[in-house]
Amino acid sequence: MKKENTTISIEIPLSVPCFRGKEWEYVKDCLDSGWVSSAGKYLDRLEQNICSLTKAKHAVATSSGTAALHIALQLMGVEPEDEVIVPTLTFIAPINAVKYLQAHPVFMDCDDYYNIDIPKTIEFIRQETKYEKGMSINQRTKRRMRAIILVHVFGNAVDFHELESFCRERNIKIVEDATESLGTYYREGKYKGRHTGTIGDIGCFSFNGNKIVTAGGGGMIVTDNASDANKARYLIAQAKDDDIYYIHDEVGFNYRLSNIQAAVGVAQLECLPEAIRIKKENYEYYQRAIQPMDGLQIAPVPSYADNNYWMYALQINSKIYGHDRDEILKRFHQHQVRVRPVWHLNHLQKLYKKSQACHIENALKLVQVTLNLPCSVGLSREDIDYIIDVLK
Repeated sequence: MKKENTTISIEIPLSVPCFRGKEWEYVKDCLDSGWVSSAGKYLDRLEQNICSLTKAKHAVATSSGTAALHIALQLMGVEPEDEVIVPTLTFIAPINAVKYLQAHPVFMDCDDYYNIDIPKTIEFIRQETKYEKGMSINQRTKRRMRAIILVHVFGNAVDFHELESFCRERNIKIVEDATESLGTYYREGKYKGRHTGTIGDIGCFSFNGNKIVTAGGGGMIVTDNASDANKARYLIAQAKDDDIYYIHDEVGFNYRLSNIQAAVGVAQLECLPEAIRIKKENYEYYQRAIQPMDGLQIAPVPSYADNNYWMYALQINSKIYGHDRDEILKRFHQHQVRVRPVWHLNHLQKLYKKSQACHIENALKLVQVTLNLPCSVGLSREDIDYIIDVLK
């Protein structure tokens, strides 16, 4: 993009897809063959390739990451009036998925990597719930604590080995929201070599347009449980029991990904290693350029995992830098650079203000000092230099 003085003729977006592989070839194959709907070889290939990447035994493609979360919670046995532990700092999709099942979210604080605070979560379960008749019961609400959703925010892997064993003891199912962390895996510890999304009871990915791999939309459920995978396939295809007479014994959903979308996803997935390499290089370039600026830093990523660097977080100390988050946000937009604050905390959303929230402190601080910077795979060094100049 050509920059002139302090203005640009084309804006720098936050995160947009980059098509460098065989997307056109595979989509044309779908069009030529007529296989464009909810069946076809590219759906099979996408599911198989996700299994090959993550080492999950089963993968089920869905129409969105939110659909994957909805089905995953249903498979975990979440029912009306149950409770699900969730992070307050995340996109609203997993919280809404809880409400789809007429269950109740219980909100937790975040750690310094923007992920759910594991020690606080363990403390809440230990002190605020009691275990009786094989279930954990919230002593305040008397509701069953059925599951927990762990979101790997910005691609940062949650370190939850202590929570995992504790949840097993307390019969609390673990749903991994890995919608932002495709390609992230653990480099050390109990989970060494394993990908996010494959450690809990069930995992979910997203292929939304802003993700590191996109299909223009779509999602994926991964599990090692064959029964759960089969039930997921049944539910996302309108729960059809008979292909000839169209018998439906359960409420199903129109949640199947299309073959033409899967074709794009297959091509994108083939380019994932290169995309992660570029994302990492740009992250490190941002770090080097911003490090000398007093009051600014690029948020670190966990050392215990190899990150996919999906989203970059600029952290601002306004007392030192001289400008706060909103002033910087306005300046960027004046220069046609699209940055974004962290999501509005979910326990403060109008829909969820009456829900239980436990000792939310760090999330309140991080939201006020964080802006997400442009991070597209197609971002050039010239683009980053321009962004740095705006900060200077």
